[in-house]
Parts: sequence; structure tokens; C-alpha cells
Amino acid sequence: MRILGIDPGVATVGFGVIEAQAGRQQMIQYGAITTPAGQPLAARLVQIAQDMETLITQFQPDEMSIEELFFSKNITTGIAVGVILYTAERLHLPVYEYTPMQIKQAVVGYGLADKHQVMDMTRRLLKLRSIPRPDDAADALAIAMCHARSATSLLRRKDPDVKETV
Repeated sequence: MRILGIDPGVATVGFGVIEAQAGRQQMIQYGAITTPAGQPLAARLVQIAQDMETLITQFQPDEMSIEELFFSKNITTGIAVGVILYTAERLHLPVYEYTPMQIKQAVVGYGLADKHQVMDMTRRLLKLRSIPRPDDAADALAIAMCHARSATSLLRRKDPDVKETV
């Protein structure tokens, strides 16, 4: 299964593409969509939508995973998440959302792990020479790995904390 992991934002949207099979994950590509700070929000959202469509078309993921956002904390990022979810829905890509604690638990084995622990375990589990940069890309790979582990679980459909947004 090919999974596109997304760490949402307006200035930077991290992405990570992995191939997951038989309990193993392999990194395919990672990076970030960036939008210029001086641009109007609407223009930035259009760019995010276009770049997301390009990613989905280029890598043909089977599913997408994204960090669940608490809209009350950052409404602008919430709007960007809406654009990302809309683009995935328009392209018929199933989307799964995970909380930061679920991601940390899946990657590190401890839901209160710090950011550096998650990034280092992502590097180790994907057998990478260094931690992916920018940090948003490393986070996106961790989100994809979280979904890979969840997607193979028999409990996946029964866990009320795993939200399928499709």
C-alpha cells in the first residue's frame, strides 16, 4: 500500500510518501510545499491545492493520512487543512486523521515522546542516513508510518479515535 502522509500548514505543508507491505515501510519521497509569506491567503491556498493535486497524481497513493488539527488553535491552518481534504476528496483518495499522541505512540511506542524522538525513530525505521528536512517532512513521514501500522491492525475499523474523513 502506498501512503501519502501530510503535516498540514499554510507556509509549509510537509509530505512523505511511503510504501508499506507486510509490516515494513520504505520511504519513496518526502519534501514540503511552501508558500510565500507575502502572498494573499487565497493565493497560498490555491498553490497548496495545485501542489497537492500534483503530489497525488505523481505518486498515486492508495490512502492519505494527515495530522488531526484542533481548529481552535490555528484557524488559518484549519483552512489549509480544508483545502487539502477537499483536494483528496475530489481525487477520490481516502483520508485518515490521527492525533499527535497516536502518531507518537505508533512511531516511538510512547504517546508523550518529544519531537526529536519521533524524528529519530522515523529515520531509524525507514533506514535513512539522516533525519529528513524540513521538520515538516519528517513529521509527514511519521504520520504515514502511523497509518501504515494502523491500516494493518485488525482493530483499525473499531477504534473510535481513528477518523476516516472520506
